[in-house]
Amino acid sequence: MERIRYLVAYDITDNRRLSRVRNFLKGYSTGGQKSVYECFLTDGELRYVKKKLEKLIFAEQDRVHIFTMDGRSRTHTLGIAIQPKDPDYFYVG
Repeated sequence: MERIRYLVAYDITDNRRLSRVRNFLKGYSTGGQKSVYECFLTDGELRYVKKKLEKLIFAEQDRVHIFTMDGRSRTHTLGIAIQPKDPDYFYVG
């Protein structure tokens, strides 16, 4: 079961939907800031996350972007940012 790193960014116009999306994504993310979360997902988890997000947002007003991140590339950090490290295991819950 291979996990791929995704960056999920969103812009939700309603505070109630925003809270629901944020709380949902926190369960799948290893880190994030404001409305961007880094998630390591299997193919099945990605399908579930997409399906669930489709139900949580209002497609006429809200935006969600899911970017596939190449795990071979190194991130560029500035300021107090540190390089992300893959933990020994992931808890998804």
